[in-house]
Amino acid sequence: MKITLRQLSYFRALAETRSFGRAAAMVNVSQPALSMQIKELEAILGTTLVERSPRDLRLTREGRSVLDRANRILAEAMELEADARNARGLGELNIGMIPTVAPYLLPGTLAALRAADITRDLRLREAQTADLLDGLREGRLDAVIIADPAPAPDLIAQPLFTDHFVLAGSRSRLNALSTSPEALRPVGLPPDQLLLLDEGHCLADQALEVCALDRRQTRLDLGASSLSTLCGLVAQGFGLTFLPEIALATETRGSPSLALRRFDAPEPARQITLVRRAGTAQAGWCSELAGHIEQAAALLVAQAAKIAPPA
Repeated sequence: MKITLRQLSYFRALAETRSFGRAAAMVNVSQPALSMQIKELEAILGTTLVERSPRDLRLTREGRSVLDRANRILAEAMELEADARNARGLGELNIGMIPTVAPYLLPGTLAALRAADITRDLRLREAQTADLLDGLREGRLDAVIIADPAPAPDLIAQPLFTDHFVLAGSRSRLNALSTSPEALRPVGLPPDQLLLLDEGHCLADQALEVCALDRRQTRLDLGASSLSTLCGLVAQGFGLTFLPEIALATETRGSPSLALRRFDAPEPARQITLVRRAGTAQAGWCSELAGHIEQAAALLVAQAAKIAPPA
């Protein structure tokens, strides 16, 4: 017998869920069928891949090694399928974006992509950075749009645009800051007034970094998962928050009483980047996608300059 891609995909699902039942549900097969495939894989390799117990399941040392190779093989297989689809002109793209980018960039980007090719099959996923990078490495996504990615040898990052941060709050709170000469610098902000997104959102981490703070110093950990929630709160005087330029047009429409203030130079910012696997050929879709995102971002930045003129 030979190892099959099905066996590797079942094994990966088992490693992710650490449960035969949940893994079977993930890959849409019965639990006995999945268990049989795992046993066959172990028999072919001549080793035990998982340690079974009544309450838990964990990979053996050999299992961890096989999982690393299985991830690479499955990613290559999905890459091969994607190349074949593109060669047939089907043009399916699986794209991921972080939540502090997707609501603002997607409308303009999708409109441009549809206008360029109405037959294109687009699949979009919105998730936090770590989940998107996992999906990219495993071949479930063709490219992701994230902020300030760390260098990685298996990925290629293409900078798209710089997204400056603007301070947002109620008018009375922002006016009160004018008495301090350092108030319009991130490090001069009162930490007990900062409201941030839930842990795991890169925007919150970036805000803390530019303010030279950690989360324990902030006033309130709301567990907020969206910028719209934060904007509604700070507009009512509950604190201050950081708002990306590309979000200004949308969030000021949603919270008309929201006041904004530009930071003194150098303005804090994040770099929005298109990331793909190093093994992905530099196909036309990648340049096309980057171009449409840059155009959509340029329009949003121009709108932001009218809403909150640069200092």
